[in-house]
Amino acid sequence: MKLRHTTMALCGHNPVRITLCRLTQFRRAVSYFCVILLWGFVSSSYGSGNGYPLQFVDQHGTPLADVVVEVTVPVHVQPTSGIAIMDQVNKQFQPRLLAITQGQAVSFPNSDDIRHHVYSFSDTKRFELKLYAGTPIQPIRFEQPGVVVLGCNIHDSMVGYIYVSQSKDVLISNQQGIVEIPAYAKQVAIWHALQSQEIDTRRIVTVTQLQQSGSATIEIQAPAPRNTFSEMFKEHHGH
Repeated sequence: MKLRHTTMALCGHNPVRITLCRLTQFRRAVSYFCVILLWGFVSSSYGSGNGYPLQFVDQHGTPLADVVVEVTVPVHVQPTSGIAIMDQVNKQFQPRLLAITQGQAVSFPNSDDIRHHVYSFSDTKRFELKLYAGTPIQPIRFEQPGVVVLGCNIHDSMVGYIYVSQSKDVLISNQQGIVEIPAYAKQVAIWHALQSQEIDTRRIVTVTQLQQSGSATIEIQAPAPRNTFSEMFKEHHGH
């Protein structure tokens, strides 16, 4: 009797109101549950249609940021008319890694209050922007695919990278080492600036291989001492 009395008191001493109250609460709970199920189904379907996440780690299992993943099959080539930006801020290239498509031009503004001298002796693109401040009038166009390592002959600690892709589908892993591989991708090229392989070597793998593991390991090493601008200049100009 005490339990019945308490229940009735909660609903105003009316058995009909008790039934209606419980029925309303039940209907609301079912509605919310159905909404949650539907949202989960839609989200899952949307994610599977756009691709799947893949994590990159180094040989110690640490998540690896700035891994470049280029979809090589199928290749989606789309000419890019926009000019990419490789800035110089606080004596560093910004961004440190820039991904562009073959044939795209890059501007190299100098946002520091000191002058920089940007250069590259990479086979993909050799060029030199002599000591300057502000923004050069003419951007540099990168006609060949590959990797371009940037330096500054004034500040040897400045190192940057430009990845020139043949496909417009290029991904870069975040701080957790994660990228989302497109669902239509069948084969990809993988590259990282600190990989133990040669700087211009790309690792070609099928998406099936990646799907089976759910993650990929890239062996990295500390950057090797690089030649300074003056040493490279002497080597290439015979001085």
